[in-house]
Amino acid sequence: MQNIYETYYWQNSKVRLRSVNLGDSANFHTEDLDSEAWNMVHSEVVLPAVKPEAVEAVQNENAPAFAIENLAGEYIGHIHFNYINERHGTFSVGVVIWRKFRNNGYGKAAMELLLDYGFNERRLNKFNGFCLESNEASKRMMLSLGCIQEGQVREEIFLNGKFHDRILFGLTVGEYQEARGIK
Repeated sequence: MQNIYETYYWQNSKVRLRSVNLGDSANFHTEDLDSEAWNMVHSEVVLPAVKPEAVEAVQNENAPAFAIENLAGEYIGHIHFNYINERHGTFSVGVVIWRKFRNNGYGKAAMELLLDYGFNERRLNKFNGFCLESNEASKRMMLSLGCIQEGQVREEIFLNGKFHDRILFGLTVGEYQEARGIK
């Protein structure tokens, strides 16, 4: 059976999401090692670093990942489902925008596409998100998407020599629909 995400993509007025391919591995390697998000996702330090040509593009059909391009066709980051729990109707999304493209609304635009997919196509009930306490841009993005700050996990992430709190956000399908005038 062919993976439906091989050619499937979404687009809005800012970004296009396309399937991750082998040519993207150099981007992952170069940019992710310099990203706070890398440290949030991975629980162990990987040494020695993996060479780009050794990285395979693997797509999890139950929790797909996408490359993010701006409308000029530049590769600007990636977005993926951390998990999708069909039984409970919950999901989480991780997004990384390369440094030189940050603060242009690309992360929010990509998140809007996956929230739409999660709530409308997968019929899930709740998005759960998080960011570091110090990541003001991510906090603003979560709030601008309509998320509610639900809590704070103290000293959970060790990064740059100290422990950081993780801020928890949530958005239900009802809140999502109300904010967008659906229903």
